[in-house]
Amino acid sequence: MTRQHILDEIRRTTKANGGVPLGRDRFQQVTGIRYTEWWGRHWSRWSDAVREAGFTPNQLQGAYEDDELVEKLIGLIREIRRFPATGDLRLKKRSDASFPNDKVLASHFGSASNLRKVVIDYCGSHPGFDDIPSLCGPFVSNRDKESTTDEQLSTDVVGFVYLMKRGRHHKVGKTNATGRGEYELAIQLPEKLSTVHVIKTDDPDGIEAYWHKRFAAKRGNGEWFSLDNSDVTAFKRRKFM
Repeated sequence: MTRQHILDEIRRTTKANGGVPLGRDRFQQVTGIRYTEWWGRHWSRWSDAVREAGFTPNQLQGAYEDDELVEKLIGLIREIRRFPATGDLRLKKRSDASFPNDKVLASHFGSASNLRKVVIDYCGSHPGFDDIPSLCGPFVSNRDKESTTDEQLSTDVVGFVYLMKRGRHHKVGKTNATGRGEYELAIQLPEKLSTVHVIKTDDPDGIEAYWHKRFAAKRGNGEWFSLDNSDVTAFKRRKFM
């Protein structure tokens, strides 16, 4: 994919859009030109490509530059020593308001496998990140995508975190019983409990740890807690984490 062809397409789509340049994702949808065909080859930011084509990027595009997002993600990878799942991203956002949420990352990069590739490519072209690729795990190449359903960042479900009740006490636990409904999940558990609520998640360990920490002041023994109505309501608000 040549630099000139991409610039010509930016100018063509901008004219068709009433003089307003398209965002990166919309540009890809309209033209079929993938992010990986220009990032790190011709430009490091979409806003730079738009400027070279003779236009001013809109303010929304500049809210997060791509390299800033990648380096924030690299910081998290170093912190947790692995490529983050959606649950990791959401937990980090809760503890660090400056960290982009998972929806921003999904909007900029799409699938988790594509984001892995972007991170690894970035580390290969920037010094000081030699430790990161080995922590990222495998990614799906563009060729593999033709025969593989690509995993999206914010919709992958591998388990559940549940809140159950016995008498006046509540239990917060996790299971990898993917695909089972709440009733079936309750049957699978050894305790004779009533199911209060179940949260779908791509990170059962991390999300269970989050609720254990949140309810720590009300912990009894093990996974048992003395929760009030506001605690239960907070848990029930979540359908996916």
